Amino acid sequence: MRINLAGVSKPLVRRLLPPSRQASAFAVLDRIDAIIEGRDDSAVSQRTALYAFAIRVLSAAIAYVSQVLMARWMGDFQYGVFVAVWVAIVILGGIACLGFQTGIIRFISEYRTLGQDGHLRGVIRGSLAWAFAAATLLAVLGAGLVFVVEDRISSWYVLPIYLALFCLPMLALHEVQDGIARAYNWPSLALVPTFILRPLLILAAMAVATAAGFPADAPTAVVAAILATWFATLLQFTLVMLRLRGVVPSGRRLYLPRQWLVITLPIFMIEGFYNLLTNIDILFVGYFLPPDRVAVYFAAVKTLALVHFVYFAVKAGAAHRFTAYLKSGDTDRYERFVQETVHWTFWPSLVMAAMMVLLGRYFLMLFGPSFVEGTSLLWILAGGVVVRASVGAAESVLTMSGEQRACALVYGITLALNVVLNLLLVPRYGLQGAAMATSLALAFEAAALYTAARMRL
Repeated sequence: MRINLAGVSKPLVRRLLPPSRQASAFAVLDRIDAIIEGRDDSAVSQRTALYAFAIRVLSAAIAYVSQVLMARWMGDFQYGVFVAVWVAIVILGGIACLGFQTGIIRFISEYRTLGQDGHLRGVIRGSLAWAFAAATLLAVLGAGLVFVVEDRISSWYVLPIYLALFCLPMLALHEVQDGIARAYNWPSLALVPTFILRPLLILAAMAVATAAGFPADAPTAVVAAILATWFATLLQFTLVMLRLRGVVPSGRRLYLPRQWLVITLPIFMIEGFYNLLTNIDILFVGYFLPPDRVAVYFAAVKTLALVHFVYFAVKAGAAHRFTAYLKSGDTDRYERFVQETVHWTFWPSLVMAAMMVLLGRYFLMLFGPSFVEGTSLLWILAGGVVVRASVGAAESVLTMSGEQRACALVYGITLALNVVLNLLLVPRYGLQGAAMATSLALAFEAAALYTAARMRL
């Protein structure tokens, strides 16, 4: 049933507010109604972005509680080992897709707009098959590499790494399934299995394991993550296949592997560089500092994660629109939409960054007394996040508009800068050095993406 928020609320506004304030209040209510009930592309994208953000907020709460409990159960050291291994394996899961997790959004949007159903069927099947096969091969090669260099790896990391490699095929498969669901405006199907179901299952599996007498250590946590990841991804796969039957006409599949790879290889570099860029500080902290320091740093990063979700939500709701507008020739709408997404990203990010900086100390206290020292990291990290938000989903604009090579170059240079900064700052300044390296790299990334977008588009 349709509910007109403005119609219901305006009489109340007239009673509560003076005439001088009513006009602005009515404008806000009309705008909310337009987002909730609108059928134009902008309203649909905003609803998708808001829905994605709501899911990520809920998932942040679930993940935060689960991380707090796991840190309490496992202690600083074992929790730090688990964090370092899990971050590394998630990065590999994204890399194994070879860019198809984002390329599939562009391909589906393009083939649907042009009515090329054969290519649509082919790219959906091909991208899923590639993700699973490539990730499986990468897991086997990774296990062989760990076996060869095992003597050079700290002993507490070896078993968790071997175990975590079992997650790679499912992590890669999820990445592509997420892209397919986003391309069809199915935000719940894209986000709920991974960001709601998986953390709940990890927490439940860990609780059952510890109650059954298994040690609350990193290997046990990784096994819990394996079980949760496989179940959530296979459930998502089943639901995606069922939904696709209703929107993709049956028929022959047409494959254009060379053409797809020409497009996805730069995207692969972008995604790989981006994943490394957003996690390289954790990896360097794990390399230079003991696991308990990794735990403190990761807790600070997770505390600030809510701010990142604004960008993620806007990207989830808007990325496929950039391609659709360009392919349809609606240049004016394309340019207006780009400007709108910048506003959607920056202002909420600024407000939430301020909130998390002010309240972050109390969130960190939940992990344990030793985690409070991460408060200073929030101030440093928040600056970089806000600066990055000032250019919106700029890399999606470039990637979905055919400028993926320029975007890949930006991320490659930014990653190189971040590596150099971490090498210089982490050994000297510890956790604060890692935070400074990340914020400086984010500021450079924002400036470089803005410059590339202005020059190319």
